[in-house]
Amino acid sequence: MKRATSGAASAGRAERRGLFTTISGRAVAPLYTPADISSLDYQRDLGDPGEFPYTRGIHASGYRGRLWTMRQFAGFGTPEETNQRYKQLLAAGGTGLSVAFDLPTLMGRDPDHELSLGEVGKCGVNVASLADMETLFNGIDLGAVTSSMTINSPAAMIFAMYLVVAEQQGAGWQTLSGTIQNDILKEFIAQKEYIYPPRPSMRLITDIFAFCARHVPKWNTISVSGYHIREAGATAAQELAFTLRDGVEYVQYGIEAGLDVDEFAPRISFFFNSHSDFFEEIAKYRAARRLWAHVMRDRFKARDPRSWQLRFHTQTAGVSLTAQQPYNNVVRTALQALAPVLAGTQSLHTNSLDEALALPTAEAATLALRTQQIIAHETGVTDVVDPLGGSYFVEKLTRDMEEEALAYFEIIDRMGGMVEAIERGYPQREIAESAYTFQQAVERREQIIVGVNECVADAGGPIGILYIDQSAAETQRAKLAQVKARRDTAAVRRLLDRLKEGAANGANTMPLLLDAVRAYATVGEMCDALRDVWGEYGEIPVV
Repeated sequence: MKRATSGAASAGRAERRGLFTTISGRAVAPLYTPADISSLDYQRDLGDPGEFPYTRGIHASGYRGRLWTMRQFAGFGTPEETNQRYKQLLAAGGTGLSVAFDLPTLMGRDPDHELSLGEVGKCGVNVASLADMETLFNGIDLGAVTSSMTINSPAAMIFAMYLVVAEQQGAGWQTLSGTIQNDILKEFIAQKEYIYPPRPSMRLITDIFAFCARHVPKWNTISVSGYHIREAGATAAQELAFTLRDGVEYVQYGIEAGLDVDEFAPRISFFFNSHSDFFEEIAKYRAARRLWAHVMRDRFKARDPRSWQLRFHTQTAGVSLTAQQPYNNVVRTALQALAPVLAGTQSLHTNSLDEALALPTAEAATLALRTQQIIAHETGVTDVVDPLGGSYFVEKLTRDMEEEALAYFEIIDRMGGMVEAIERGYPQREIAESAYTFQQAVERREQIIVGVNECVADAGGPIGILYIDQSAAETQRAKLAQVKARRDTAAVRRLLDRLKEGAANGANTMPLLLDAVRAYATVGEMCDALRDVWGEYGEIPVV
């Protein structure tokens, strides 16, 4: 095995102008003392777990009463293949499902569209119609599991399909529990899987808020995602700030749509990244809870304590995984998973060791799940709520993170809000600069990535990876043709026209989408109907 010069990693850190920093570039002192948190007031800034401002957690008993949901993100190829993977994960002890969709589905295109060529089933499961959703959850009781679906622009269409499958199974909508990501703002900021311009996109989201408040009350109507913001190169504080400010925007739009804040805010959830800087991540989650509690109580005057409580899902950092020495990713993921557990996450996905190379194999996905189970059952960290609370270092980081996020809030508020900031390219530009700064640090070996710029070894033998061939695309196109052949085409056309009319006239789109789904209208057809009304968004370049 080839190794870099001994001691090079520590020398690289020491040579940073005498500074040690977090992975986000925040300076770290060699020692923290009571002087660093002298202004901290326990009742005002921390409180006991389960008490405002929820810095120490939203549940008084932490994980003593119930562990976090072990929700492994999965989806590839056809609905049949993904259904089999779901059953394997549930049999291995998974406690929730999380659906990864392929690019055509995420972009609102059917598998027979010319823009879907070469992408069907590649980065997730392909879902084109209700028939695919029926297959995806075949043999899985939607009334007994919680499901999370990572989709944004076509979220309303996919959610309507899920509701109809639950209806077919006899599972009452009032009992359904789960999450639809439905976070379009982070698409404009980071992931770029948008369809419509920002304002009509926000309309679809508030339609879901209103519909679920009345018909699906246990469903999390949005998962405001910092994950993709962080993956795009944001610092921890930028992830915190832009994610929570997106949340503020959704609340404001919901109120402006005529909803009472306490009618929909309790079902807003969040989705954060867990990167490699252990203490910085813990501080980020604790600051997020405190910030959100104050925003909801003081800015929006929410009265229901459930509206003050930030609930969040966490996924370990995909961007930190390396193709070099892939088994190192098992260690990275274990440490990244420990941080949100210590900070009180409500659910967690652990990445698989092979995800820098391909979608995970069943064996790699099971090992990732076992990582969570070992943390839960063998480490003892679930016995105490917020065990790092009171640490001089953690409390100082928490306060610093909160203050930096509030500074971003002030800038965005002056711009008029997050939609206006996005239209001006502000968060996009901030993230691009942070990503560039981090990459420079890696190339100068000021940030060490083991196996990449330190402790480099000759490539070992290949590991087995999951390969998705073109048969998935052929299968999905054939199934779609069968669906179109047996459905009532005239009824589909009539319902799509009704959807267009409702979108143009301000009607809630969810009942119209449900009717179209029941008639087996496709994702592409429903998205195209709204494209006809609202058009498509063209990104403004960031310079």
